[in-house]
Amino acid sequence: MTDYGKLIDAETRTFIERTNSYYPPDTIDYTIAEQREIYDRMCREFFAGYPEGVTAETTAIAGPACDIPIRIYRGAPRAAVTVLYVHGGGFMLGGLDSHDDVCAELCARTGYEVISVDYRLAPEHLHPAAFDDVMSAFDWAAANRKHPILLCGDSAGGNLAAAVSHATRGHVKKPIGQVLIYPGLGGDSSRGSYVTHAEAPMLTIRDLEFYKNIRTGGVDSTGDITQSPLADADFAYLPPTVLVTAQCDPLSSDGEAYRDRVVAAGGRAVWLEEKGLVHGYLRARHTVGRARASFTRIVDAVATLGQGSWHW
Repeated sequence: MTDYGKLIDAETRTFIERTNSYYPPDTIDYTIAEQREIYDRMCREFFAGYPEGVTAETTAIAGPACDIPIRIYRGAPRAAVTVLYVHGGGFMLGGLDSHDDVCAELCARTGYEVISVDYRLAPEHLHPAAFDDVMSAFDWAAANRKHPILLCGDSAGGNLAAAVSHATRGHVKKPIGQVLIYPGLGGDSSRGSYVTHAEAPMLTIRDLEFYKNIRTGGVDSTGDITQSPLADADFAYLPPTVLVTAQCDPLSSDGEAYRDRVVAAGGRAVWLEEKGLVHGYLRARHTVGRARASFTRIVDAVATLGQGSWHW
């Protein structure tokens, strides 16, 4: 039994308690509509506003089945780079508003344009709908932006960003890097953090199984790289990758496994495990010292990869 009393500090415990007051641990037992209402309310409670000088434009692009809403963030440009940001939410929650302030801050602190993608959600739209939408957004950005594109996403969004990286290796214009924040990449659920942190605060194995079944409709898609990037047999020619995970999270081992596969194939990848943090800690970046420091590392990773540099 993992002793979270020793791993998690007082600030992080306060964040967990505040989150649970808006989004109870048993929320997956509610209806889909209720879960979305609860999640959206929680995101509003944590909304930190926009940094000065950042503007946002909400528009839409053509997708494979329907128009895909996107939000484009601009600030004082310091480099011609576009960050395509893919939000988390278990493939069934969230949208342009759930990670609005995160994208605005990423834009302000890097000086890069940030484009957030409002992909279709399960269960109304099963896999690969979300992947198809993010691929379409990448293709649109590649066709409409002369400068490089960097992928970034958290949780489910990290999964989708990685899947796009795997799918675009042969493209003339492919991502120059990817920053994956506590992503679920389809790792081995019988070992590592899946076992030691099966009952972690904020995300459990039961939650993960629920989201997987919601995404797929219960269909076994073993080996589908667009669903589980770690299922790929070939990790060559992937963009430079920074993986940032939370120690107290069943998904942490996915970051380590993905790093190892990229490096073994001759690529560049680094895995940063944030000690004592929990899944979803981006919302704690203004109240928890560890989360604040981690967000700075995430910003630095995006900025560094956008410059074509590597210092790890």
